[in-house]
Amino acid sequence: MTANDRFARISALKPAKRRAELVYEELRGAASDVPEGADRLAQLLGAGTAKNRFGEHLSLRRWFSESPSDNLCASAPEGSLDPRALRLLVPGAPEEVADPQQWLFLDTETTGLAGGTGSYAFLVGIAWWDAGGLEVQQFFMREHSEEPSLLVALAERLAERRVLVTFNGKSFDWPLLETRYSMTRTIRPPVPRAHLDILHPARNLWRLRLGSVRLPELEKHVLGWKRGADVMSELIPEIYYNFLRGGPPEPLVPVFLHNQMDLRGLAALSTRVLSLLAEPEKTGKDALELFGVSRICERRGEADRARTLYQKSISSDLPPETDRAARTSLARLAKRDGDLALARELWESTVGLSKEGLEAYEQLAIYYEHHAREPHQAARVARSALAELRRAHRQGTTAAAMHRRCRERFEHRLARLERKAGCSLLQEIESESRPAAGESN
Repeated sequence: MTANDRFARISALKPAKRRAELVYEELRGAASDVPEGADRLAQLLGAGTAKNRFGEHLSLRRWFSESPSDNLCASAPEGSLDPRALRLLVPGAPEEVADPQQWLFLDTETTGLAGGTGSYAFLVGIAWWDAGGLEVQQFFMREHSEEPSLLVALAERLAERRVLVTFNGKSFDWPLLETRYSMTRTIRPPVPRAHLDILHPARNLWRLRLGSVRLPELEKHVLGWKRGADVMSELIPEIYYNFLRGGPPEPLVPVFLHNQMDLRGLAALSTRVLSLLAEPEKTGKDALELFGVSRICERRGEADRARTLYQKSISSDLPPETDRAARTSLARLAKRDGDLALARELWESTVGLSKEGLEAYEQLAIYYEHHAREPHQAARVARSALAELRRAHRQGTTAAAMHRRCRERFEHRLARLERKAGCSLLQEIESESRPAAGESN
């Protein structure tokens, strides 16, 4: 056995934490691995080298004010955040969430869009509201051995502001960073007090209108902000790898700008979401936004508020498909509250072949059978639904599986209703033919 083999065995017997520290000691000494273009990149960006106990990384800070020219609000909401908005955004959240000074926006640029243990967050951008604007800080690893230094710097910032705000960060950015912290085996991952993912309310509020809820689309159509020239996200990993292989640093500059724009867009969108959830009737720009807030209210259990907003969105000229969805949701809430007259009116206005229309047929049949005690009318509703299904089947506008499933359900209901209606009709005939009290044959 060689001396190197003996030393390797001894090293393997050391505690895992110490082994990881030794690895990072070696990485810190690998200064020659920093690409030649790193100094030029720092000059182009106006960035500096940051140091901590784990080594170095590139750091850049910029402050953005609210700009009337691009309609992008970078400033924080004044005072504590509206509790009506917070109840919808993060129900049961800790008190720190109400303080905008505790919010820390985060966005990463990574070596792989699919995530996984082999993906690095080579550029981590954070931002916070400060002095009437938005302070942005970016951490960049000039090569892979600088990751521990970057992660320590990020953990320090997260310790100062404990409310993490991301866009799709719960599914991508934050799990990836947690994995990278775990991979170091020496740096404890920070634990935010709360994590707000703005993607989820954005889907409820604007997906029906825009189709896509990518952040650049929301900036353009919701915030009225045009990014201009921007690097495509799918090209970013290759740009970084080219830099590591000794390529020119200039292509990385748009990547930093892209990350800054993501953070600015996220901060402005957060402000827009907060104002809309707090006062939708005052700040909502169209019926679709009212409808979006209605859905969020319903899911959070604020039924009274949801009913009011559904009614206002219906009266504000929704697109036909969304109008049916709003009427169906309002009908469900009305039924739950015992307002069967309103529920029936809404069901009658939405009957048809759509998902909501078939639900309306079924609910009307239930209403007439169990509440109005009119099995004849319930049977007529079921027959109308079957006729609608047959017509759609002939025209080929429904999937075979859906047609079969709905037909079987309505046929079963109709058979039972006809039996009940027959018994009811027989009882009526017998009652009419039966002598009244005091009469003789």
